[in-house]
Amino acid sequence: MGSNNRPDLFKMNLPYDLKKLSLPQCDQLCKQIRKLLITTVSKTGGHLSSSLGTVELTVAVHRVFDSPQDKIVWDVGHQAYTHKILTGRLNSFSTLRQEGGISGFCRPDESEHDAFVSGHSSNSVSAALGIATAMKLSGDDHHAIAIVGDGASSGGLFYEGLNNAGKSNTNIIVILNYNEMSISKNVGGMAKYLSTLRTREGYHKTKSAVERVLDKTPVIGSPVKKVIKGSKDAFKNALLHSTLFEDLGFAYIGPIDGHNIGELENGLNAAKALNKPVLVHVNTVKGKGYGPAEKNPGEFHGIGSFEITTGNPDVVASDSFSSVMGKELCDLARTNERICAITAAMKYGTGLQYFAKQFPDRFFDVGIAEEHAVTFCGGLASMKYIPVFAVYSTFLQRSYDEILHDLALSRAHAVICVDRAGIVGNDGETHQGIFDISFLSTIPGVRIYSPSNYSQLRACLRKAINDDDGIVAVRYPRGNEKNTFVEETASTTYSYTDHGSDILIVTYGRLSNNAVTASEILASHDIKCDLLRLVEIFPISDEIAQIMSKYQVVFFFEECYDYGSVSEKYSAVCDNIAPFTIDTFVRHGDCDTLLDELGFSPEKMAEHIEEFLTDEQT
Repeated sequence: MGSNNRPDLFKMNLPYDLKKLSLPQCDQLCKQIRKLLITTVSKTGGHLSSSLGTVELTVAVHRVFDSPQDKIVWDVGHQAYTHKILTGRLNSFSTLRQEGGISGFCRPDESEHDAFVSGHSSNSVSAALGIATAMKLSGDDHHAIAIVGDGASSGGLFYEGLNNAGKSNTNIIVILNYNEMSISKNVGGMAKYLSTLRTREGYHKTKSAVERVLDKTPVIGSPVKKVIKGSKDAFKNALLHSTLFEDLGFAYIGPIDGHNIGELENGLNAAKALNKPVLVHVNTVKGKGYGPAEKNPGEFHGIGSFEITTGNPDVVASDSFSSVMGKELCDLARTNERICAITAAMKYGTGLQYFAKQFPDRFFDVGIAEEHAVTFCGGLASMKYIPVFAVYSTFLQRSYDEILHDLALSRAHAVICVDRAGIVGNDGETHQGIFDISFLSTIPGVRIYSPSNYSQLRACLRKAINDDDGIVAVRYPRGNEKNTFVEETASTTYSYTDHGSDILIVTYGRLSNNAVTASEILASHDIKCDLLRLVEIFPISDEIAQIMSKYQVVFFFEECYDYGSVSEKYSAVCDNIAPFTIDTFVRHGDCDTLLDELGFSPEKMAEHIEEFLTDEQT
């Protein structure tokens, strides 16, 4: 390919042809990639801002290193869309996050270029260190490269990995991508520290000038070399001491302009040549190349489909369980000054932006640090405050030990608002909220509510804060309410419809609405069913068990992993339950389609019941 030829993304043998391009051709290619990212994500939804910010970085990594021999580990993976495009998934990129298409995160079973499963934050350094250590043991001198967004640097596992990697004497390179944003605005000491390094341009320019002079000084013998080396170190230490990363054992390179491929390649080649732990500090702009995303990177972090020319998303986020929770919490906090709200870098995603604006002194964003968030709640609770921690179900998994040890043991009163409970759809198996009931219900003293509509959500939140004690989880699905019936009361216990049948349908949460429609379908087929729609789902209730014991068969549907499910617990005291749960990881796809495939659409619910009854009769 000639240096004057404009590269065509769709005619290249990727990633191998990248090494043949000139730097101007690389810049042209990056423009093509950005256009493809914006066009595709505007239709499929996805993580746009973060991927727009890493286009040049990704191209440079693949030009300097040789994937898959060199192992690239993306932290979270939401920055890796360009990586997917460059590693054999260009022609299928239009299927991003769609049913049967490619994942929005990294999956080794999708491509040999995806070195490790991604989806959650802060684990890349630990994973890359394991890979680099295995390479060293095998006599393989290739590199393991961890690419970490600065948001992930607020997670504790990141530091555990750094602490071990710096002294490892392996070929691990950590690329720390600093863009001043995680999902919400970055918080904490590391964000301030990286910002300080970013603005020390005078230091780096002066340091480079002095080093150029020293490098040209005639060197006679080893003693002079030591003096010169010592003078460099003394100069550096006088201005900046050393970086945190050098103190941990890493060679430090940076900051580097993350949108300048020439600078990136120089830095990465230097890191590669050292053959020791290196941290490369890269500065990028989140949302680079698309005005609306640069202006509002948080809104375009994870987004549904949108209109490219205006940047307006198709979905009105204010009509959601998350927003209803956030607004109700504000109403409660106006009359109760002990209420505090906590988020782990998800202020907007969990609806806490309203609380943050109205009660800034009682709002705390701890960064991507769910473990710390829970123990922080424990400390607040010990001083008679009422902490409300709003968190996605999938991220709450990281906090199991802290919930058990730092809340439950001390019988602290804390409320956990479990957002994105159940099937979440296109984010896929790393994000499906199907495990929270299984692990929360193993902890003594936990109470769990699963409202099916906004009225129940408000009632459950009020009761959790004002009337309950201990750990109370209020879990609710992604998106908005879709009622198929009108609730007479906003119950926090259960709703029971008795038609005199010997068949009972039991469920909770979002599936309560589907169960109503399923019963109507069955009624049209001359099959009459009673309905029991739970709101308080744990601990199990003797009253609920007595209701279920009256029936010949109880069909129990729940968006929950089978082991540890609510139906499993009731099956221990009732022998007439036919459970319908989830027994595997659930891949990405449209939420309604996934619910149908899992047997939870109204039509599939009715079908399961009819098939079961037919089999029983034969």
